[in-house]
Amino acid sequence: MSTFRSLTSRRPFTLLGVVLALVVIAAFVLVALNSSSGSNVPVRSVVVATKDLAPRLPIDAASLQIKSMPVASDYPQVFFTRISEVQGMIPLVTIVTGQAITSNVVVKPSAALGSQSEYLPIPSGYVALTIPTSEQQGVANYIQPDDYISVIATVSANGKVASKTIFVNLHVIKVGTSASANGSAGVTSLTVVVTQCQAEIITWFLTYASLKYSLQSFHDYLSGSGETPDPDCPNVKSAQGVTLQTIQKAYPTLF
Repeated sequence: MSTFRSLTSRRPFTLLGVVLALVVIAAFVLVALNSSSGSNVPVRSVVVATKDLAPRLPIDAASLQIKSMPVASDYPQVFFTRISEVQGMIPLVTIVTGQAITSNVVVKPSAALGSQSEYLPIPSGYVALTIPTSEQQGVANYIQPDDYISVIATVSANGKVASKTIFVNLHVIKVGTSASANGSAGVTSLTVVVTQCQAEIITWFLTYASLKYSLQSFHDYLSGSGETPDPDCPNVKSAQGVTLQTIQKAYPTLF
């Protein structure tokens, strides 16, 4: 009888030991399966960021490198394998250091739209202004981005017609086009870099006079990194408005 009771009292501990053993075995099996699954993920050389990349700023080659990392074989092919494929593209979101760059977080400059578009190359203290153009007004559509133009104003007042070059060395950063009746693309607008003071003057002439543009020789283009701040109009707050009297004082030979 005592032997039976002893065996009966030890039975719960025996069952508990069996259960624990089964749990340990199951855990080892899961670890082995996971390890086996992980070892089957191929390692590929993909393009990653070497520093944090902000949205709307073109990516330069120095911010990229090729790095080997595991990529699931059944994962969509959205990675880049050459730096040249990513250089110049625009991030749609912030890309952190070490992150593999994929096709869903970058776009080509021509495909960037709205708030995600590339920043225009406007120096500090300047603004971008779009002015209308046409074949005869704008040098037969020869004006292209990164060209420099001069602006000629023609005014008819008090029975007198006069023309004068009012601005030189205006940097063209964008060219707008539209399809013509025969299907060819014609230039319809030029986006130029000016001070806010110049923008007001050009707006006045567009409203009350006429403008024509001349294309400067590339030998005469501004050298260096770009426009420096204008001491007479260092920022947008410097513009004080334009009236007829302002124009007459600035360009007396037109009146």
